Order: sequence, then structure tokens, then C-alpha cells
Amino acid sequence: MLSKSRTTLSSYLHSYVRVSHTNPELHLHIKPISSLKVAWRKDPKLDQAIEHDKPYKLCARVVKEVLNEPGQKIPLRYLEKRRERLRLRTKATTFIAQNPGLFEVYYDRIKPKTEKVQFIRVGDKLREFLDEEKRICVENEGLIVAKLCKLLMIAKNKVVSAEKLVDVKREFGFPNDFMVTLVPKYPEYFRVVGGSGQGKSFLELVDWNPEFAKSVIERRAEEESSLTGIRVRPNFYYKLPQGCVLKKEMREWVRDWMELEHISPYEDVSKLDQASPEMEKRTVGVFHELLSLSLLKRMPVPILGKFCDEYRFSNAFPNVFTRHSGLFYVSQKGGIKTAVLREAYKDDQLIDRDPLLQIKDKFVELLEEGWRESAEQLRLQREEVKEMAVRNDE
Repeated sequence: MLSKSRTTLSSYLHSYVRVSHTNPELHLHIKPISSLKVAWRKDPKLDQAIEHDKPYKLCARVVKEVLNEPGQKIPLRYLEKRRERLRLRTKATTFIAQNPGLFEVYYDRIKPKTEKVQFIRVGDKLREFLDEEKRICVENEGLIVAKLCKLLMIAKNKVVSAEKLVDVKREFGFPNDFMVTLVPKYPEYFRVVGGSGQGKSFLELVDWNPEFAKSVIERRAEEESSLTGIRVRPNFYYKLPQGCVLKKEMREWVRDWMELEHISPYEDVSKLDQASPEMEKRTVGVFHELLSLSLLKRMPVPILGKFCDEYRFSNAFPNVFTRHSGLFYVSQKGGIKTAVLREAYKDDQLIDRDPLLQIKDKFVELLEEGWRESAEQLRLQREEVKEMAVRNDE
């Protein structure tokens, strides 16, 4: 049974003008995309969803920094010098003390015959988490392979820069070393082409798997058709946020645009006019699919922009997110524009959860355990100070 929100949308759009589903000339009546302006409107709940992850992302950045060091250890003073780049608001020593479950502090020499200084290295609890992360990745290897195939299948030549894929590994939940450990295991799907060096290596799709070529939108329509016994046409769930009202011109454009046939992000669209409503439908479908494949159903707009060439995005692609405010939200938290898939969230909570989010959940558990430990130590210290003050008064 379809949800009320979808029925409400249909009624909302069709209350103005009825349009035939099969009208082949429909696109002729749709106004030019470039003439459509939609004002950005703040969504506090989705902003809060991003705000929730700030402590987690900060700790993940510092952990990544240490793991990338030779021997996975680093002098504490070196970490202190990188505070600005890591966006650490406290001293490195304070950060380590506030997150006791992450690192172990010890003394060693940077060079032979020099004085020993403080180093940090991966602690036992963090090491256990890293082992757990590997286990979860192995359990979900099929999902990771499917995601990687899909990213290549959407690309115009079925090939994407290896460097760009490595840059987005965190967004999609790929293992840190997936190009070395995962890709060679599946020669039936992947082939590395090009030379060595930055920007010269590419990952190419070897075989087209029809099962991977179904978008989230198409699979959802199939499931609903199976449940209802009625053919459901693939389309987006368009739901405006509370208090947002479109102007008449935009409302009519959305109504007509929604009536266009769905264009799968996996279809060949090389013959489509870049400025056509059909290309807009395909572009929105690609963004919907990319965000659906991402762990948190949201991605920084600059990261999406790295794939303009591969996925045929125009230079003005960020306007798509504000133009389709019933599908997406662009948060500006932290000074970075982040595209959010609205349907994946209820208020500030992610409800469409990726199986690989277990990794994040485990990491958050590790952090929260450390924070409780830190708070308890602080409480005990304060009590000890109070007791000493009482004894001194006596």
C-alpha cells in the first residue's frame, strides 16, 4: 500500500492541470530549465543530522592521520603542528585525553641519539575496532562490489579515475585498500588501465551485470507492483518540507516534469540534449542513485562535482538540488554544501540504513565508551580536590 505522502504529492501536483501519461509531446510544454528559480530554504532538522556527526568525523580524521603514518605511530608534537589541517580546536594532548579509547601514549626517539619525546600509536581498543571493521567489510563484500560496479556503469565510458574512487571511499563505505585487495579479486568485473602516477590510473568495467543496472527507484517500483498487483511506474518520491510552498510556475513545471518517463541512470544518454527536461530527469536520477549508494545518503557537493565529466553533469549541476527541493536538501553546515536525500531521513534521523553503517556504529560505541571513561576520571579528580580542600580546612 502506498504511503499517504505519495498520494498527497500526486493530489498536490494534479490539482492544477491534468496531463496525459503517454503524451509524447509533453516535453514541448515544459518551460526551459534555466528560467526556473527556487529560493534555498533552511531545514534545521537535516542540518542537525549533519551536526550529530561532527565529533565522529573529527575523531575519524585523526585516526586516519595516524594510520597513514609509517608504523602507524607519530610524535605528538607533529600531530600538534597539523591541528589546523585536521580542524582540531583543542591541543593534541587534550584531544588524546578526551578520547582515551583511541591511542596509546609512549616515549621514543625521533632519530637515534636524540632525546625521547611523546609518541602516540593505535591503542588496544582501536586495534580491536579495526579488526572488526575488516570483518564487517568481508561480510558485506558483495555489496561493496555491487556499489563499485554501479559507479562504473553510470559513467559514460564505464571507466572512472582510480584516484577519484579512492577520494570517495569513505562516502560509499569502501575499505581503505580496496584498489589493492578487492579489485584484483574480481577480474570478471574490474580492470585497471592506464599508467602509474597521480591521475593516470583508471578503473574500467569488464562485464555488465543486468542486476546491478537497476536503480533504487526501479527496484522500489518493482516491489510495490509485486505487493499491490498493479503496475507502478518508476518515479521519485517528491515531498516538500513543511512550510515550503512552490510558486505556481515552478509547481506546474514539477508536475509536468514528474510525468516524463523515468530515465534510468544506467541508460546511455549520449544523444540527449544537455538542456532538455529528459536530461534533467536523468541527472536527478543519477544524483538520487549516488546518494542512495552512499553510507549516510548525503555527500558534499564539491565531491560530487569531481565526477562532472564521467557522469555528464553540467557546470551548473548544484542548482539541481535547490530546484528539486522536494527530493534533496543542500545543507551549508560547516561552510561546506552537502546534498542530502530527503526520503532517507525522518526529521534528523537516518532511516534508510546501509549495512556498512555497522562500522560507524562500532566506532561511535568506542568513542562514547572513552568519553564516559574520561568523564568519570574528571569526576573522580574533582571529588579528590574537594576532599583535599575539606582536609585542609580542618
